[in-house]
Amino acid sequence: MVERRRTEGVGRVRRDIEKKKCKKMTKRSSLQRLFVACRDVFKGLGTVPEPTDVTKLCHILDNMRPEDVGLSKDIQFFKDKRAAKGIPKVTYATVYKCEEFSLCIFFLPPRAVIPLHNHPGMTVFSKLLLGSMHIKSYDWVDPVVSDSSSRPSKLRLARLKADSVFTAPCNTSVLYPTSGGNIHAFTAITPCAVLDVLGPPYSKEDGRDCSYYKDFPYTAFSNGEAMTRKEEDDEEEERYGWLEEVEMPEDSKMDGIEYLGPQITDTIC
Repeated sequence: MVERRRTEGVGRVRRDIEKKKCKKMTKRSSLQRLFVACRDVFKGLGTVPEPTDVTKLCHILDNMRPEDVGLSKDIQFFKDKRAAKGIPKVTYATVYKCEEFSLCIFFLPPRAVIPLHNHPGMTVFSKLLLGSMHIKSYDWVDPVVSDSSSRPSKLRLARLKADSVFTAPCNTSVLYPTSGGNIHAFTAITPCAVLDVLGPPYSKEDGRDCSYYKDFPYTAFSNGEAMTRKEEDDEEEERYGWLEEVEMPEDSKMDGIEYLGPQITDTIC
């Protein structure tokens, strides 16, 4: 009888310990919850997240703080004396990457620039964790027309999506393969850190290489295609621009550093 009671007691203790362990495992960090949500949302190449999934990811990202990825305003990178010479360099750290999505943090000292670039076939969530930055973004007005009988123009018309200063904390911005400002540029006003979720990530092998652009005011060209759009008034004209694809700017190359913040666990409780 005594032995049975001892056995039952041990069983209850073990069950209590297992419950406590499970509770600890289910209490996920913000970064872990973001990872699990991304794993559920990004279903593979060529898919765009459903509106409900976009809302779910935005809710997690909107509530994330610099501390959730191991950052603070006193981070030494922002005090680099080299930033005083010329255009300061952008640095990035890859938090996680797989075929379906990637999580990456970009560090921009004051005056640092990520020039106009695109995200072919990608959905991107950008969360400004620290600082103030100017963001300018465009979407193509017309689809690319493949016509071997005519010489393609170097300029393409694009609609201005954003041209504003954003300061943390602020809501997450979302761009889609053909909308939301797929072509964008960042200019840091103060030291900045941006957490990007890309689904799927860049891949030259899969045709998702990064292209760079130079933009011109809509009114800079008064002939050709621009003449066919003269029905637009002056206010509307300011919402358009001409983009020309250029080689990757020499001063836009980034340095990769090791991610040293909270780690992601690729397991399910």
